[in-house]
Amino acid sequence: MIRKTFLRRALPWLVILGMFVMWELLCRLFGVKEFVLPLPSQIFAVLVKRWDALLPHATQTLMTTVIGFIGGVIVGTLLGIAIGSSRLVYDAMYPLLVGFYSIPKVAVVPILVIWFGSGTVPAVITSLVICIFPVVVNVATGLATTEPELEDVLRALGASKADILWGVGLPRSMPYLFASLKIAITLAFVGTVISETVAANRGIGNMMIIASSNIDVPLVFAGLFILAFLGIALYAVFAFLESRMTGWAMRKNEFSM
Repeated sequence: MIRKTFLRRALPWLVILGMFVMWELLCRLFGVKEFVLPLPSQIFAVLVKRWDALLPHATQTLMTTVIGFIGGVIVGTLLGIAIGSSRLVYDAMYPLLVGFYSIPKVAVVPILVIWFGSGTVPAVITSLVICIFPVVVNVATGLATTEPELEDVLRALGASKADILWGVGLPRSMPYLFASLKIAITLAFVGTVISETVAANRGIGNMMIIASSNIDVPLVFAGLFILAFLGIALYAVFAFLESRMTGWAMRKNEFSM
């Protein structure tokens, strides 16, 4: 059991290490130019040498993403509760949400720039908007899983609709909510970077655009590595919270091997 647990924890790191080693060897073997695909060693060297310059951009992107994510989760949860609790609200709002979410967010950024100017505000709003839909869908789905028979029994015992929602519906929807949070946090970075590439003078997205215009490909990949690290870190935070708060919903602790 100890050996299996160690293997499960070490395997992701071994796969990542193997991928970087393969990347390095293939680029050296075939003589791939730096401006086409830089070596992992070159990218890590850029991260070390330019960390003082990269840190403000990374901090800006992280701050913008977290603010937009929090706002998107609040709005998405409230809409999900309304849609999941009322068929009338579902019929009225769901088509509108689907239609709005189908619009490419990069097409929305120029409008936000006209309204709010360039800078942090459009990035926050883009991040917020892109988080809403997965949260709405999952919360509404979680509320819809409440069995009608259970609702009938609770009503017979004198419970109001609000009592059923807060006592049964919302706790039942927690696994769905955390599933949506893990999706939304990765999408939040997408929204932030899209806006930063179009209408910002600071942030990883802006830094990557400037680096690409200067054909500084290792710096562009360094930005991608930072985004990947931040996304994985925040995903891991919500996965940890999920395991602590919704452990009762986990049917299996491990896959069969």
